[in-house]
Amino acid sequence: NVRQEGCIVNKAVHIVLGVNIDGKKDVLGIWISTGGESSKYWLTVLNELKNRGVEDILITCTDNLNGFSEAIKAIYPKTEIQKCVIHAIRSSTKYLSHKDRKEFCNDLKNVYKAPSEDAALTGLADLDNKWGKKYPLAINVWQNNWCELSTYFKYPKEVRRIIYTTNAIESFNRKLRKLTKCKSSFPTDDALLKMLYLATKESVKKWTTSI
Repeated sequence: NVRQEGCIVNKAVHIVLGVNIDGKKDVLGIWISTGGESSKYWLTVLNELKNRGVEDILITCTDNLNGFSEAIKAIYPKTEIQKCVIHAIRSSTKYLSHKDRKEFCNDLKNVYKAPSEDAALTGLADLDNKWGKKYPLAINVWQNNWCELSTYFKYPKEVRRIIYTTNAIESFNRKLRKLTKCKSSFPTDDALLKMLYLATKESVKKWTTSI
């Protein structure tokens, strides 16, 4: 919550976290917005990263934000896009009744934990055969986004978890949320940004181990 023109406005904080070729994490940027982000907004973010020296990105893992994939392809055309599997699981389970959720999730493991993409597609076909008529929207989450949900199958299983989830950034986000919850509102965007920046500097100091 940030005070703006005499009103309290709820604003979103977007963070880009990078992992370099040696497995070291770093926060590449923090942006504050009022929501309603489009591909134009993400183009601005990615152009800023490029202008500040991020020459190329091997893989991006995103949480299916609107317009993000298009912006990535425009600025970093060689980059492979991986949509977060955890977010896909959450998106599909919201269409399920509570009594079917556990069984459906067990069947879904045959898709995202498969040893290869071919095995994953077989698991997805089996999932569709079993649950497709009852929960077509849950299956569509995977079928409609498969190209960007299956990127990690190209890589060895030892590094797949780093690629297919945004867990690292969500863990970092939780730390920042604890701080922002301590204040009912911030007087300006700059006040919020400064607090996030200082908290980020302290967190990054502890990221000494390669993942």
